[in-house]
Amino acid sequence: MRLLFIADGRSPTALTWMRHFVEAQDEVHLLSTFVCDPVLDLTSLNFVPVAFSGFAGNPALMSLETNRRRFWRGARWIRLRTWVRHWLGPLTLSRAAEQVADYIHRIEPDLIHAMRIPYEGMLAARADPKVPLLLTIWGNDFTLHAPSTPLMARATRKTLTHIDGLLTDCRRDQELACEWGFPQDRPSIVLPASGGIHREEFHPAETRVNDWSGALSYLTGMISADTPVVVNPRGFRRYVRNDTFFRSIPGILDVHPDTIFLCPTMAGERTAEEWVSRLHIGHAVCLLPHLTRAEMARIYQRSQVTVSISEHDGTPNTLLEAMACGCFPVAGDLESIREWIVDGQNGLLIEPDDPLALADAINRALYDVDLRLRSANRNLTLIEERASYHKVMTKAVEFYRSFMS
Repeated sequence: MRLLFIADGRSPTALTWMRHFVEAQDEVHLLSTFVCDPVLDLTSLNFVPVAFSGFAGNPALMSLETNRRRFWRGARWIRLRTWVRHWLGPLTLSRAAEQVADYIHRIEPDLIHAMRIPYEGMLAARADPKVPLLLTIWGNDFTLHAPSTPLMARATRKTLTHIDGLLTDCRRDQELACEWGFPQDRPSIVLPASGGIHREEFHPAETRVNDWSGALSYLTGMISADTPVVVNPRGFRRYVRNDTFFRSIPGILDVHPDTIFLCPTMAGERTAEEWVSRLHIGHAVCLLPHLTRAEMARIYQRSQVTVSISEHDGTPNTLLEAMACGCFPVAGDLESIREWIVDGQNGLLIEPDDPLALADAINRALYDVDLRLRSANRNLTLIEERASYHKVMTKAVEFYRSFMS
């Protein structure tokens, strides 16, 4: 197959998905909306800026943003950036779509796959390709981005009427897509967005070994074999309620005073540092840098509880990865999350803005070993049946070929 992906080439989700087709020796072209390194053996890699994404690749502007983040709270900077992209981003589509159309004409793909509505799907639809156009929905495309401004709503509806096929990672987004204009008689499929979970990497450890060698060696002094560990892998995003997470920690330490909280991708985040300082919880919280998948797997295998508290979501990859490692999930009570977690059976669900409820849920999970064991067994079966990488990508290839035939 000659495939053209229009995606954020920095995204681990997009890269994991594309890697399957590269390894299958398909002809894979990537048109990235952000400057990225060629980490895959692609046939071609090009860049088209849209909604000010070119700023991310400018060294001077990147330095400026770094300096601003020293004085702006991280969450406030994210809100400002999101606001600018929502109100002004759609105005950049027409010019960028001309570049996309020219690129499509030059490589003549068999199929185009845009990964996310704003702004990759919007670009592809504006380019009006004469070959099948598929679209993957990101978890907050409808609940956060689409209704944010009149221009975003209009561009979202136009995109959904132009695509030929739809991929989502939850049934809820299938329903919302139809409400936003996707014709119900066109093909669609529900698959985890990253292509599923690599079971050779994400699996339970035979024993909960307290091994923090290599890049995680500095945790050795903080975490003993008996230390309760809670991981929050979500990082800082506009829709993630890290305020709820940090405010819950004192209530957890009152009951389980030895608990350690690991926070990947939060090292250097001003907002996280302020929460830790304000709540006097520095002895219990470790703000970690960005970690590799292997390092994340080790953390999930060692942690008793994973936390995923957000206001908008599809199916978070970090949630499935943690569940695959036997880590007990505590998540926001959202319709999409309920497709994977039944409250009290294989996880606990709470309102995203309730730190007391989150503290109670984590305390219950840390105390109730039987609940964690039952949950782990059920989640392993769930991941194997619905989210294993091999099964998911087999279905994806079949979906692609149905358009090409």
